[in-house]
Amino acid sequence: MSKPKPNTHADIQDLLKERQTTHGSFIDNSRVSQGLKNVVRSEPNWNKLEDIHKEAIEYIFGKISRILAGDPTYDEAWDDLSGYASLPKKFNHGKE
Repeated sequence: MSKPKPNTHADIQDLLKERQTTHGSFIDNSRVSQGLKNVVRSEPNWNKLEDIHKEAIEYIFGKISRILAGDPTYDEAWDDLSGYASLPKKFNHGKE
C-alpha cells in the first residue's frame, strides 16, 4: 500500500484555483468573514451565547463569505448554510 502523496505548493495552488470558481478567493473570503465576525463579537449578547451558538454563527459567516466572494448560485453553499443554522437546535442548544 503506497503512502499518500504529500501536498506540494503546486497541489495547493491547483486546489485553490479549482475552488475559487465556486468559493471565491481566500483573501476575499477572509475579509468578508472577519468583517461579519467582528460585528457580532462586539454585540453585548455575544458573550451570553454558548460555544455551539457562536460556532454555528461563525460557520454561517464562512458560507456567506463564500456566497458573496464566489458563485452565489452554488447550491451546496446554501444547503450548508441552512445545515449550520440547524445545529444548535439539533444538539439541544449545547445542553446534552
